[in-house]
Amino acid sequence: MSDPEPCRIKQEETEELIDVIVKEEREELSEDEEKHQIKSDLEFQSVTEDSFLIKTTAVKAFTCTQCGKSFGNKSNLNRHMRIHTGEKPYKCSHCDKRFIHSGNLKIHERIHTGRSLFTCTYCGKSFRQSYLHQHMLIHTGEKTHKCDQCHKTFLRPSDLKTHLRVHTKEKPYSCPECGKGFSQHSSLSLHQKIHTGVREFVCRECKKNFITAGDLKKHQMIHTGEKPYKCSHCDKRFSQLRPMKTHERIHTGEKPLSCSLCGKSFNQSSNLFRHMMIHTGERPHRCDQCGKTFMRTSELKRHLRFHTKEKPYSCSECGKSFTMKSHCQAHQKIHTGVREFVCFECGKSFIRAEHLKQHQMTHTGEKPYACSHSLCNKAFRNPAHLKTHERTHTGEKPFTCTQCGKSFSRSTCLHRHTMRNHTNLINAAKHN
Repeated sequence: MSDPEPCRIKQEETEELIDVIVKEEREELSEDEEKHQIKSDLEFQSVTEDSFLIKTTAVKAFTCTQCGKSFGNKSNLNRHMRIHTGEKPYKCSHCDKRFIHSGNLKIHERIHTGRSLFTCTYCGKSFRQSYLHQHMLIHTGEKTHKCDQCHKTFLRPSDLKTHLRVHTKEKPYSCPECGKGFSQHSSLSLHQKIHTGVREFVCRECKKNFITAGDLKKHQMIHTGEKPYKCSHCDKRFSQLRPMKTHERIHTGEKPLSCSLCGKSFNQSSNLFRHMMIHTGERPHRCDQCGKTFMRTSELKRHLRFHTKEKPYSCSECGKSFTMKSHCQAHQKIHTGVREFVCFECGKSFIRAEHLKQHQMTHTGEKPYACSHSLCNKAFRNPAHLKTHERTHTGEKPFTCTQCGKSFSRSTCLHRHTMRNHTNLINAAKHN
């Protein structure tokens, strides 16, 4: 993930913002600094644009034919068009690197001349003096600004001020189009692009366009295959930071999302959303073969394979086929020996996350699957065990002996019956 050139300018991310120099400096900061600087850049841009609107009454008469964005003069439009055409007229006199804006070129040439740059003694990255001081705080770990509500600490007072709005619920920035409020000006600026329809950042590979440069950068990793974010607990890698953070909760056991109705906690918002349907009882997707209903279309699609006997996923090692991709992937770990999900209580490892989750209930004593019959208080760790138990109330016996027609509530009971009573018949059929 580190930049092969100590002060390399990430040109593609810098070309679209109004203040090119501030943006270029930001690209030298670490990931934590970058998050803060993006907010500052967007706020600075908004102030600049607001000031311009106050000082002039000129109509933005020059419109981009590619994305619909308008400009007050032709030179700004011409500069903007270079995003779509890919034109880079400014070439470095020291190397072959080219840039859309002259300001980008000037900043880049400092790499060769070393002018006005100060080097970090810890990592060798170079900055202007003011940014070097901010950068050094990352190495020293100094976070002197503390929230009095949750005790979270921050590098800068501006970061603390922004964070405090989480507790106060203050949303001082409102959209003039729909009235939606935001706690940060940068969030409002991004939201407003939904109304204007401006999507100025275009992927050169597939021509898909995006509202922000960050969204474009994430998308481009699909084409490059780049996965810069590595789990700190295992070797799994991700193209985006958020999925990595979500994945790491499997290892840490963190479950920050809670159901407002029953208090159950989850490590992913999608799992919480799926759980909420249990309370609402909503199952809108129905199988036309057996009448079974499902919460999602994807579940119905997978279920239909049991009727069609379709098994589209095959193991590359042994050729065994599966109805679901996740089952195939889990099976392949048998060949590789990878058991990445480890219990912190006893050290036992598992191939699948759900197996670890079920195992951890032996330590916590949790039994979340309760019998639905009012006079029975029995609960289970495994939903399959609950389903089997409930047959004692319903009398359902879905497993039938092919030799004598006797039915059973459990597959194990059918197997035991067959071995005791029909072994000779089965052996004779095999010999014939």
